[in-house]
Amino acid sequence: MARTNPLQFIQQVRAETAKITWPTRRETMLTTVMVMIMAGLFAAFFFLVDLIIRFGLEAVLQMAS
Repeated sequence: MARTNPLQFIQQVRAETAKITWPTRRETMLTTVMVMIMAGLFAAFFFLVDLIIRFGLEAVLQMAS
């Protein structure tokens, strides 16, 4: 494996960094809002699933006792 001196490494890092296309502020905000919405939907879904399982388990345990 070829060794690279620190100066060459920094030059390569800067060259690769220049190739990055950064998202705009609007894209970042839109993505953030979508993530928050999806997190809320998943939280509501798992809350309802947990509620259903709890009621089902309580019903089974009451029938057993």
